[in-house]
Amino acid sequence: MEERYNPHVIEEKWQSIWEERGCFNTEEDPSKQKMYILEMFPYPSGRIHMGHVRNYSIGDVIARYMRMKGYNVLHPMGWDAFGLPAENAAIEHGVHPAKWTLENIEYMKKQLKRLGFSYDWRREISTCDISYYKWEQWLFIKMFERGLAYKKFSSVNWCERCQTVLANEQVEGGCCWRCGTQVVQRELEQWFFKITDYADELLEYCDKLQGWPERVLVMQRNWIGKSEGVEIEFPIEKGGSLRIFTTRPDTVFGITFMCIAPEHPLVLDLIKDSSNYKEVLEFINRVRRMSVSREAILEKEGIFTGAYCINPFNGERIPVFVANFVIMEYGTGAIMSVPAHDQRDFEFAKKYNLPIRVVIQPGESILDTETMDKAYEGEGIMVNSGPFSGIPSEEGKKRITEYVEKMGWGKRAYSYKLRDWGISRQRYWGCPIPIIYCERCGMVPVPEKDLPVVLPFDVEIRGEKGSPLSYHKKFVNVKCPNCGLEAKRETDTMDTFVDSSWYFERFCCPDHDGFLDSKRVKYWMPVDLYIGGIEHAVLHLLYARFFTKVLRDFGLVEINEPFINLLTQGMVIKDGAKMSKSKGNVVDPDDMIRKYGADTVRLFLLFAAPPEKDLDWSDKGIEGCYRFLNRVWRVVRDTMPLIKDTPPYKDKIKLEGSNRQLRKIVHKSLKKVTEDIESRYHFNTAISAIMELVNYISQWKPDVNDAVGRSVLREAIETLVIILSPFAPHICEEIWSELGGKRSLIYEKWPEYDPEILEEEDVLIVVQINGRVRDRVIVASGITRDELLKIVLEREKVRMYLRGKNVKNTIYIPDKILNIVTD
Repeated sequence: MEERYNPHVIEEKWQSIWEERGCFNTEEDPSKQKMYILEMFPYPSGRIHMGHVRNYSIGDVIARYMRMKGYNVLHPMGWDAFGLPAENAAIEHGVHPAKWTLENIEYMKKQLKRLGFSYDWRREISTCDISYYKWEQWLFIKMFERGLAYKKFSSVNWCERCQTVLANEQVEGGCCWRCGTQVVQRELEQWFFKITDYADELLEYCDKLQGWPERVLVMQRNWIGKSEGVEIEFPIEKGGSLRIFTTRPDTVFGITFMCIAPEHPLVLDLIKDSSNYKEVLEFINRVRRMSVSREAILEKEGIFTGAYCINPFNGERIPVFVANFVIMEYGTGAIMSVPAHDQRDFEFAKKYNLPIRVVIQPGESILDTETMDKAYEGEGIMVNSGPFSGIPSEEGKKRITEYVEKMGWGKRAYSYKLRDWGISRQRYWGCPIPIIYCERCGMVPVPEKDLPVVLPFDVEIRGEKGSPLSYHKKFVNVKCPNCGLEAKRETDTMDTFVDSSWYFERFCCPDHDGFLDSKRVKYWMPVDLYIGGIEHAVLHLLYARFFTKVLRDFGLVEINEPFINLLTQGMVIKDGAKMSKSKGNVVDPDDMIRKYGADTVRLFLLFAAPPEKDLDWSDKGIEGCYRFLNRVWRVVRDTMPLIKDTPPYKDKIKLEGSNRQLRKIVHKSLKKVTEDIESRYHFNTAISAIMELVNYISQWKPDVNDAVGRSVLREAIETLVIILSPFAPHICEEIWSELGGKRSLIYEKWPEYDPEILEEEDVLIVVQINGRVRDRVIVASGITRDELLKIVLEREKVRMYLRGKNVKNTIYIPDKILNIVTD
């Protein structure tokens, strides 16, 4: 072995060998159990960041481990290549989005290869590649034919800076998820996917995803937002009725006003005779320009329409308001307002001096509207509720619902927060929607033989309102495939979340000349472990689940869910904040690789925190990991003369003393690392166990003439190299070859720990020198004085304290204390 550890030479050497030998290439093998490991593929922004490196390092550990456990592992990588940043870069720098994207992909791919990730690069996918988005267009047409893709006028979220529509899921706190600009409302004709058809199944299967974090499942359940309640018709004084949805029918006697959404179809009819018609109309128009997230706003506003409806339960006359917090897409767009028992209504009533009536008493105390400072939203006993007074509120819900149906005033109903997925984007750099508009034939899907609809390269990207494609005459003007008349092509492109909703299925068969190769997809899917950020909980992950169910119903896949297990890794932060250029706390992976090597970077990101927790970057921490790998190198180099030609220990010769103790420590470490990788993904504790093993080996000095001891040491070194290899593969490959390994570690079998030796009891013995505690050592129970002394005298701490001194005597209290007396 070379005297010094040189990570750059070693890493580039083994990366070349892996690539030349196709070590990570994977084919279907029915004789082996498959394991599909996948990290969320990146957007090719130009450079990978530490969050990427951490995500991919986690996946690589598991992929390498599973290969050594005998699984047939699929571990692919690709690029989520369409999207606004490329188009914005084109506007800002005058470079074509395709050129910008492909150059970024080339650079980022080199970065990933330099980190030594075990990807099957033959399966590489780029969503901007024609061979990929052709089949996305094909699937769109199939969805259009079955009514799952449709177009309608709708109030949509609009980002002025990005000049495009955003799905509800892409609005965060009223702002664009991409650029942070305040989102406004616009009326546009848009394409939608009918995800609401799958709302119940998406919700039901949340209970079956046992390998997902509960936090993610809660977010999805809340986003789908299924509510059980009742729809009730309230007669309007001047004719017609107002239909509301409520989950609290037990509070109907406490209604003191009604609120409707500004978009409600009855709103103009309700206000037409209002004395303040103009003022109401101005309020409606102002609110409608707000984000769809307005339900979460703090300041509740409203205006009286001038109209009244009648509460059929008690005949009371109820004023109707237009309110800024009522969403047309939820329920019926109208709500009954019971301020004593709904906090939002309470705040509204206080602001506009509207009556508050208690109809549910909690029991332990009496609510008084004069002293209430907030709504009581819990259960209790119904009061002031006519014939229903005195009934527990939960029972009251059932009784009121039954009464509503008996009287013909309404019916039981369910409501969902989930809305259909708006996929239209008025931008260039995306998958074109394959629809043609003909004055005679209407909307006509592009025939399959004419797919793909290719994005024209010679497009002028202006950054102004509307899709740049709408200015490209050759693209827009086409013949109708049905009648041959002049027609127009759709110029909207699809939301990029469509691209990432089925790529994991395409990874199974990227070279297939159809949509999917059902045989290969059946072998690999579902993904066994999916790794990515929790920020995608109600975006990508929900859409991916929806798409898989659609593909199943089309007979294209046989699974119900795409991902068996989900691991959501934490962020990499520095100085208490997420790394960002604006904060000046970015650590460049390339810089760290140049300084320490890829193995060190990987090892630190895996060691510094459990995968699901945020990782606080530490310059001292990465330096410590670099010193550890150097120590591994030195320990192996120093022991090489003893073990080079020695076979590893085989379980035939009975071990005693320090030999038995070393083997026990080795197998204890092996068990710990195995369990931490496979069961818990606790890589930080696995690495800690490896570090402890290295410490023990470094202090263990066998007798040169003890063949058994040298064989035990050989087994220890081989085990160390194997269990470290998923975390730091390059240095381990080099050491393995120096040990005489004839093939890559990737093909070696993960060792099994010996349960028998682990059953032997350990004891902690305190080591004293002249009565003062200087060290502690873990050894097998019943160890003799001579065996213990041999171990202790080789330990660095003890040798340091004994330097220049003579041992006069030893006092040994079995299994407890060893006191060394010097002159």
